[in-house]
Amino acid sequence: MPGFELFSDLERKEVSDVLDNGVLMRYGFDGMRKGHWKAKELEAELTKAFQIKHVQLVSSGTAAVSVALASAGVGAGDEVIMPTFTFVASFEAIMMLGAIPVLVDIDDTLTLDPQAVENAITSKTKAVMVVQMCGSMGDMDSLKAICDKHDLIFVEDACQAIGGKYKGKPLGSIADVGCFSFDFVKTITCGEGGAVVTNNSEYYKHADHYSDHGHDHSGNDRGAETHPFLGYNFRISELNAAVGLAQVRRLQEFIAIQKKNYTIIRNELAKLPNITFRRVPEGGEESYAFLNFYLPNLEDARKVSEAFKQNGIDACFHYFDNNWHYIRKWDHLKELKSLFPISKEVREGLKYLESKVFEQSDAYIARNISCLIKLSWSEKEVIERANKMGAIIKSVFA
Repeated sequence: MPGFELFSDLERKEVSDVLDNGVLMRYGFDGMRKGHWKAKELEAELTKAFQIKHVQLVSSGTAAVSVALASAGVGAGDEVIMPTFTFVASFEAIMMLGAIPVLVDIDDTLTLDPQAVENAITSKTKAVMVVQMCGSMGDMDSLKAICDKHDLIFVEDACQAIGGKYKGKPLGSIADVGCFSFDFVKTITCGEGGAVVTNNSEYYKHADHYSDHGHDHSGNDRGAETHPFLGYNFRISELNAAVGLAQVRRLQEFIAIQKKNYTIIRNELAKLPNITFRRVPEGGEESYAFLNFYLPNLEDARKVSEAFKQNGIDACFHYFDNNWHYIRKWDHLKELKSLFPISKEVREGLKYLESKVFEQSDAYIARNISCLIKLSWSEKEVIERANKMGAIIKSVFA
């Protein structure tokens, strides 16, 4: 991770096809494009890769979350339960629909704690969104059972977990509707792009229309299409889709490299007495995009994180002190700093953040270090990195 590390002639060929025919838009211009439909081809490839019936490409992972929620009927005043540990896009995508993000604690999987989800359900709860952060999953059976029990929409944000599996099923394909990101730093990239995936034909139809101004995409005449309902522009371009088309055909190659590099580093760190690893639920397999481990306490994690930086170990994150991925530094959310007026209903719904504490989440994030696994490392570089990381951690505890 990420796919841009290994660009090749495959990506260049697909992009050249688009530039040669001159049609950059995914819809219309049938006569000009000489049979090239990169977005449609990518959607077909993704249905196979994700073992899913329907895929709708969109412009980003953030767009995918908003489109997925809207397609399932989430809107103004609805509550969506989400984790404290995720990217800021999760609550942004919810609030864009006028819905209310309800943040709850994570557990040792670094994803939603099922009991915290159960405790947060109210009469306004419409959906539960698990975010498969840093390449692994939550307790999917427990979360699905809660959603079934309370008749809630189960949404799976697998933006950071493409290639991971749970009981043989690809992450993203397990919930009612799933979301992926193909931005510049994901395992496969379109530069910018995302996808909504589902086995629900109604949700798919909604996503297809909603992401293109409500167009129904009937027939071959773009001008004759009707608008069954309101929509917005979340379209992906043919250029972006072309890059992704080459990349998705290389997904298993990328996952194999990640797994090899991940395993070398994990095996070295597993020798250390002060290290434990995130819990992967039984039946789950990580995407190997990140290696996540716990130190005994916050002080030790900070020392190790700083020592990594000082000794040239890059791309390792201590999210407790990070303002992109954890509730602790999301002041713009807690203080509702917005360029546009936020509805009274949403303001009221977010008042809990003024006093809410997340001690359980703090306990896990404070001790966690998350290390990106790169595709471009040689085996020699990985071994040297693993040994260096082990030596640094030992020196901290010496």
